[in-house]
Amino acid sequence: MKYIEYGMKHPLLYTLILLLIGTTPPALFPEEFSTTYGNIAETLSALSDPNTGLTIFPLLSIPIGGEYQAMGTAYTALTRHASFIDANPAASAALPLTELALYHNDWIADTNIEGVVYTIRFDDLGIGAAGKFLYVPFTQYDAWGNRLATGYYSETVIGFNVAYNFFSSYDFFGIAAGITPKIAIRSIPSVFYADQSAFAFMADIGILTKVNFLKFYSSRNKNLSFGLVIKNLGIEILAPTREPLPTALTTGLGYSPIRPLTIAFDFTLPFNLIPDVPAEAPSYATGVALTLTDFLTMQTGLLLKGGNPRISMGTLFTMKDLSIQTTYVLDMTTQFVPLDRLSVNLTLNLGDNGRAALQAEVDRYYLQALEAYARGDLETTIALCEKALALDPDFTPARKTLLLAEESRELQKRMLELQQIEG
Repeated sequence: MKYIEYGMKHPLLYTLILLLIGTTPPALFPEEFSTTYGNIAETLSALSDPNTGLTIFPLLSIPIGGEYQAMGTAYTALTRHASFIDANPAASAALPLTELALYHNDWIADTNIEGVVYTIRFDDLGIGAAGKFLYVPFTQYDAWGNRLATGYYSETVIGFNVAYNFFSSYDFFGIAAGITPKIAIRSIPSVFYADQSAFAFMADIGILTKVNFLKFYSSRNKNLSFGLVIKNLGIEILAPTREPLPTALTTGLGYSPIRPLTIAFDFTLPFNLIPDVPAEAPSYATGVALTLTDFLTMQTGLLLKGGNPRISMGTLFTMKDLSIQTTYVLDMTTQFVPLDRLSVNLTLNLGDNGRAALQAEVDRYYLQALEAYARGDLETTIALCEKALALDPDFTPARKTLLLAEESRELQKRMLELQQIEG
């Protein structure tokens, strides 16, 4: 009993033991592995949640993949890649690039998940569409072992995203708000179990903002972000019995103390819209992403959810117009032969709609204006600042320089007038 109590207080310790087990081939020490696995399973059973599995559509709770999964699902406050679609719908209003992302996830045994996400941003407006598909092959046999039927249990989720960043400026990131309405379809062949298919409508609603805090590098991007999202808010419409959706409130924090390092934390509080069905216990997630080079980023994450902690490890290779993300998840259900819980994400980077080129042009005008101001050429300074502001009205440095140049010009005029009066 004392070991169970210790495990409840220190779940991270046992999760790290899982990681060590995952790096040691079980075939080398079958008896030792079986004993150790059993001991850990018994200890973690004290952390199990009896309310797990009471909701419909498990696909809604399974990560689509990508960096969202690699960082342990601690992604509510991040706006980095297309896998935000499972984390916070507000993120599309601040996503750097237009992306088309494809996902394949070997989930458990012969259960697979496929996904696709497309997202694009027009200044402060972000839109996107996504879908993911889970399928499990089933074969039915009679009492004599004769095959009677073959089919697939499947779930499909399709969503459309829209988000807008309100009050954004050079000095203030803004407050991004977004929504992703979704439909979910469960298909069970009637030859296996009649009248068990289901349909549901739900939505994710989220907000996100960023500020600067203890920032030890130079960048226009804010380094501390906050996110809040309600996931899967809705009802099932066609189902044989009333079952709640996996609705939850999640709040997240993302922080980059130095440029290559991002740390994220999420807290999730599930709740059910059906009063007589208890909700799951809260869960906690944390993730780290470290950019080692321009083309290589490593991620790791930890999700504490019930009695089955999950460690995730990922690698992102980035090329000019293409990025490849691989992610591996280790928990008490992971199999080593054949290897599962491995996902691959291929993302096409389709540009930024000219935002970088526009910003470079604004910077060029502004630097030329500073040079003109240093020479005392106020007319040229004013003209260049006006050109910069015509391209980007929110570029505060150019506006401040313009006001300073206009004040200096006005002061010069007054001095000339005084000299003429005295003369």
